[in-house]
Amino acid sequence: MNTPAARRPFRFTGWHMTMILVGFFGIVIAVNVYMATLASTSFSGVVVDNSYVASQHYNTWLNEAAKEKALGWQVSALRQADGRVAVSLIGEARPDHAVLGGEAWHPLGQEADRTVSFRKVGDGRWISIDPLPEGRWRLRLKLDGDDAAGHHTVRLQQML
Repeated sequence: MNTPAARRPFRFTGWHMTMILVGFFGIVIAVNVYMATLASTSFSGVVVDNSYVASQHYNTWLNEAAKEKALGWQVSALRQADGRVAVSLIGEARPDHAVLGGEAWHPLGQEADRTVSFRKVGDGRWISIDPLPEGRWRLRLKLDGDDAAGHHTVRLQQML
């Protein structure tokens, strides 16, 4: 009867530890490179110049948002293929005879800020007179309406 060959007991050596460390840090570095690439390609720029100063205006912004919500209408903007911005007022209580204007700024500062003028194209719809260049833009719209409140400033948080 043959006896099975005796197995040598496993010995943990320095090579095993080296492979574990190389594998571990290789994964950590790969994940960090992936996350840094994702962050640098998707971040649209500075949100606020000074976070302390912005925090002092937080309650004012909340109050303005509550006033906008109480108006009974909403604003949506869409960038068309030709670069012009189409704006729609949605809701029952929107002002009938309103004039729309605004400002557009590039969040990364690569383009100069621009004044945007609109012409009315229908019931609650406007289109910008001049197109915006390629890239991401933020809008701040000013609506002068004929309702009791009169002048409204609407902040669009969407990027165009």
